[in-house]
Amino acid sequence: MLLMAAVTLKAQLLYKISGKGLTEPSYIVGTYHLAPASFVDSIPGIRQAMDNCQQVYGELAMDKMLDADSVAMMQKALLLPDGMTIDKLLSADEMGRLNAYMKEVMGMDMTHPLVGQQMNKMSPVALSTTLTMLSFAKKSPTTDLQNLLDQCFQKEALAQGKSVGGLETMAFQTQVLYSGKTLERQKELLMCLVDNAKFMGEMEDGVIKAFFAQDLEAIKAAMDMKLNNSCDSTPEEEADLIDNRNANWLTKMPGIMASKPTLFAVGAGHLPGEKGVLNLLRQAGYTVEPVSGPQLQ
Repeated sequence: MLLMAAVTLKAQLLYKISGKGLTEPSYIVGTYHLAPASFVDSIPGIRQAMDNCQQVYGELAMDKMLDADSVAMMQKALLLPDGMTIDKLLSADEMGRLNAYMKEVMGMDMTHPLVGQQMNKMSPVALSTTLTMLSFAKKSPTTDLQNLLDQCFQKEALAQGKSVGGLETMAFQTQVLYSGKTLERQKELLMCLVDNAKFMGEMEDGVIKAFFAQDLEAIKAAMDMKLNNSCDSTPEEEADLIDNRNANWLTKMPGIMASKPTLFAVGAGHLPGEKGVLNLLRQAGYTVEPVSGPQLQ
């Protein structure tokens, strides 16, 4: 029985949040940003949680991502400054290594006119993100990138006339993900992706396998894999990407939950660990328990 309880605790993406004056519980579910929407029914208890909640909050409000201001902001963040291109930013040797990696991932490189036209003006961090998504798509060719798990919770809420919201604004997330690093650091990290394809692939595979096994501890372990060189995120970069955002969400979640029972759908990597959202909620005085398992201590 203890072994079964331990397995249940590990294999869990959905948690109920109660106590501290809440009249009705809220829920939080960990997502993977490239998981298909069809995976939703593999999460025990999720449909009941969705029915019990009157609103859904994600990292971003998806319905606002396509407004003109958001699109313009994102387009600007994804591009290099005017007059600059990747082939000017990288040395000839670096460009050769990038092209070899691109050919492996997408079958074409910057020497192809259409690829060069579309991707040579991308910032290094935007190019890294795009190539990571293409690598995932190559491994999972049946995944519809227009119909992913993150969006499905908010889409369903809107279809039922429920409200949706975001814990962050597009401006904030754009700054954290795309504009917060110098071009030199972006370039370094792009070449880290190119030069360590095997390691990066193993890390990505580890996160994917752990997510579909619904194992938060394994997700964190995969995310914490290190090369032990400058390719690893600095403590400041890790804090900006995960810990500081978690702490910021905890300043907003109490008021959101007090207003209406809420389903929060955020990246699963934000949930585990001492500075993870689950532990921060407990430290704030809430009871946090897996929906289909025993209460977490």
